[in-house]
Amino acid sequence: MEMDVKSLAIGIDTVWVLLCAALVFFMEAGFAFLEAGFIRAKNSLNIVMKVFMDCTAGMLSYFAIGFALMYGLDKAGFFGTSGFFLKGDFSHLGLDIPVYAYWIFQAAFAVAVASIVSGAVAERMKFAPYIIYTAVVCAIIYPIAGHWIWSSDGWLYQLGMMDFAGSTAVHAVGGWSALAAVLVLGPRLGKYNSDGSVNVLPAHNMHLAALGAFILWFGWFGFNPGSALSGLDGNIARIAVTTNLAAAAGGTMGTLFTMFRYGKPDPSMAINGALAGLVAITAGTAFVSPVSAVIIGGIAGVLVVLAVPFFDRLKADDPVGAIAVHGVCGSFGTLAVGIFAEEGGLLYGGGLQLLGVQALGLLAVSIWAFSMSYLVFYLIKKTVGIRVSADEEMEGLDMVEHGIPAYGGQNVNSLSTPDFGGTSPSGQKIAI
Repeated sequence: MEMDVKSLAIGIDTVWVLLCAALVFFMEAGFAFLEAGFIRAKNSLNIVMKVFMDCTAGMLSYFAIGFALMYGLDKAGFFGTSGFFLKGDFSHLGLDIPVYAYWIFQAAFAVAVASIVSGAVAERMKFAPYIIYTAVVCAIIYPIAGHWIWSSDGWLYQLGMMDFAGSTAVHAVGGWSALAAVLVLGPRLGKYNSDGSVNVLPAHNMHLAALGAFILWFGWFGFNPGSALSGLDGNIARIAVTTNLAAAAGGTMGTLFTMFRYGKPDPSMAINGALAGLVAITAGTAFVSPVSAVIIGGIAGVLVVLAVPFFDRLKADDPVGAIAVHGVCGSFGTLAVGIFAEEGGLLYGGGLQLLGVQALGLLAVSIWAFSMSYLVFYLIKKTVGIRVSADEEMEGLDMVEHGIPAYGGQNVNSLSTPDFGGTSPSGQKIAI
C-alpha cells in the first residue's frame, strides 16, 4: 500500500510538471506575438522566426550541453560535468519525478531566456547569426548561471540565495544579455537624432502585442507554480495568487503612471507594466505575502516606465523594452526577496544578510550574462557579421531574410521610408 501511495504521488507530480512545462513552452507564442506586435510590419515575420529558432536550435543545444552544465555532477560549485545528451545517472538531483519530466520543464525555461534577447535585437540583426547566439545562450550562458543558483552544489545556492522561479536566473540573465546585444548591434536607422532626441518607431499591431502579453501572463501560471515541482504542494495556490497580484499591480501602475506623467495612458506601458510585475515577483513568489506581491508588482510597473527612456538616453535601442522589463525588473525582484521574504527578509526582522546574498548573486550573474553575451556578439560581428545593410533594413527583414511579407498584399516600400509626422504621449517624434 505504501508503494501504491508513493507511485500515485509521483504520478500526480509528474503530470503537474508536464502540464506546467506545456504552459511555459506556450509562452513562446506570447513572446512571438508580443514582439511582432511591438515592431513594424516589415520585420514581424522575421521576429517570429527568431523565436521559433529559440524553440528549435535552442532546445537542441540545451539537450546536448546545457542541461549537463546546469544539473550534472558539480565541479567546484560553478558548473556540471555529466549528463550530456541527457545520458547518465541523475540520482544526485534527488528528484521525485522522472528526469525526463524535469528536463522538459527546464528546457522551456532555457528557450525563454533566448526569446528575451530576440525582442531587443529586432529589426536589424541577421537571421543566421541569431541562431548561433540562441544556441550559445541555451548551451552555456544560461545553464552556468542556473547551476550557481539552482543546483544544490552551486556556490550561490550554498550561500543561501533565493530565486524561486528565476527573476535572476532567467530574467536578469536575459535582460542583461539583451543590453550587451544591442550595444554591439547598434540602434535602428532613424531611432536617434544627432541632437540626442529619440524617435518612436511605432508598433504595427498593438492588438497582437496585447494578445502576446495575455499568453505570457497565462503561461506564468506554469512558470511560477510549476517550479514547486509538485502538484501536492499546498503552496502552489499561494504562488499563483502572488503571481497574479503582482501582474495586476504592475499593469495598473504602468497605466496610471503614464497617465500622470504624459497625460494619456500608454498601452505599451500597461502591457510592459504587467510583464514587469510578473518578472519581479518570480524570485519571491513562494516567499512573500499577497500584500507584498502587490507592492513588488506596483514598484516594477513604475520602474519599467522610467527604465525605457533611461536606456534610450544611452542609445541602447530595444524595440520591445526587454532590457527594462527583464533586466531592471528581474534585478529588482531579486533584491525584493531580501526585503519582503517572510523568512529572512529585512522587513520581517531578518536583517541585511539575505539582502546581501541576493545582491551578491545578482551582481555575479549579471556580470556573467552581460560579459559573455557581449563577447559572443562581438565575435560574431567580427567574423560572420551581425547586422543587415542599411538598404536591407529599410526594405525590411521579412523580404530580405525570408522572401515573403508577413501580410498578403503588404506594400513594403510604404513601410520603408521614415516619415516624422506624429508624436507619442511623451512628445517624442514618431517615425513610420
